[in-house]
Formats: sequence, C-alpha cells, structure tokens
Amino acid sequence: MSAGGKSLFSLSTLLASFFGAAMIAAAFAYFNYKFSEYKFIDFKEWVFYEKKDIFTPTADKYIVVFYSSKIDKTAQLLADIDLNLPIIAIDYYNEVYENSKNTTFLRSGTKTSLSFIQRFNLYEIPSIFFIKKTKESLYKQDSMIRKLDNLNELSKSVDLL
Repeated sequence: MSAGGKSLFSLSTLLASFFGAAMIAAAFAYFNYKFSEYKFIDFKEWVFYEKKDIFTPTADKYIVVFYSSKIDKTAQLLADIDLNLPIIAIDYYNEVYENSKNTTFLRSGTKTSLSFIQRFNLYEIPSIFFIKKTKESLYKQDSMIRKLDNLNELSKSVDLL
C-alpha cells in the first residue's frame, strides 16, 4: 500500500456492515413477532354448524380441538372427556356427531375449513388451543397451539396451557 492511500478496511465499511446486519436482524425479529401473534375467530364471519344448526358461541372461553374423525374412537373420546371448560371439536373431515355435555362438535364448508386451517397454521392432528371472548361473536386465541400425540393426553395438556 502506498503512503497516503486508503485502506481496504475503513470505518465506513465497518459501520455499513453493522447497520446492514442490524436491519436484517430487526426485520427478522418483526416477522417472527407478527407471525406468532394470536389470531381471532369471528363466528359471524366464519359459519360453523352443529349438526344442521348454525353454531353460536355462548361461553366466554373454549378449548378448541382440531381433530380427525378417521382416527379410531376420536369422537367418542372427545364426547366423554370432562374438563373445566367447554370444548369445541372441529373435525377435519366434517363428520356429523351428537354433542355431549361438555363437547360441541362442529363442521363447516370447505372455504371456512381452509380459512380456519390457514389462519391457525393447523398442520398436525389433533391440535388444541384456547379461545377467549373479546366481543359479541369475536374470540381471540388465548394460548399457543399444541399438537397432541393422542387425545388421551388432552386432560394433561389442558393443565399445562
């Protein structure tokens, strides 16, 4: 290097690299924050059915279970379970089941089902989460979504949420 020449490693290069990395880290953190925000269900916007009637929520808080009726005895396990909160059981295959004392079985049209799956990123069955009433028909997700290995774990997992 000649006298009076510039160094390849200058202070401005160092600062530019630092600020570039900081901006990328901030964008990543913001994306993760927005992606993990809890989501809402508006039961006026999304129509779910109990047998042939439109479901209208009445409780302030529910446990939502997204499950598959094609797995043996799943609906019966959900019907028999007794927890401290009412359960809304949404079947991936939209089969019709009789409600039990603590469990309301819901089904919906294809558009509502797909919107529900996408909004809550439900890609594993069975999955559970809580919802809590915020307005008349608007409920907010009130817990992280958890995947269960089987529904026999439901009562244990509810205590952890």
